Amino acid sequence: MFMAEGSVFQAGQGFRRFTAKDGRGVTLRAPKWEDLDDLLDFINSLVNEGADILRDKKVTREEEANWLGSRLADIENDRMIGIVAEMDGRVVANSEVARKGGVMGHVGELGISVKAGFRDMGIGTEMMGALIEESRRMGLKVLVLDVFASNSRARHLYKKTGFEEAGKNSKGHLQKGRVHRPHHNDHDPLILPAPFRHPMEIMTFC
Repeated sequence: MFMAEGSVFQAGQGFRRFTAKDGRGVTLRAPKWEDLDDLLDFINSLVNEGADILRDKKVTREEEANWLGSRLADIENDRMIGIVAEMDGRVVANSEVARKGGVMGHVGELGISVKAGFRDMGIGTEMMGALIEESRRMGLKVLVLDVFASNSRARHLYKKTGFEEAGKNSKGHLQKGRVHRPHHNDHDPLILPAPFRHPMEIMTFC
């Protein structure tokens, strides 16, 4: 089952299907409880890889179950858009747009990651397009994201899909044994440029 105009998000509901560059089929859909073990393997594969993410310790199954339960509740209550990419029956990419609260309820914070072995296949580009589309459907007016400057693949994807650098994050992050600070250009917010500003204004703040 795939999303219809104005429909409410449901666990496992599909957004789109496409063919990856290697010829295999990919389904973009909302996450579901049955994804628990795939998502646990996914996040821990990023940790083992030393990927450019803020987490550097492996996740337990209990921790992942708590996270997934909370995420599914946020999706069902219109606080978050969650999209996973499924290929050959396994989750190979994960993404979200989380709605901020209070007076910032028009702002969504975007995050996306793709498992090693499934990058440079067009999955990230398709997911970004789906996230932007669903953000408009959700009524968000602003999207923001952060990325480490060392993550050249992610920076290329974001710029390819219309994001532009807006400034430097004022906080440092301890990653791989060293602190990344803004004057080293290590953690840059990006924004979407003018073509995406109607009907959604896309910008960020530092």
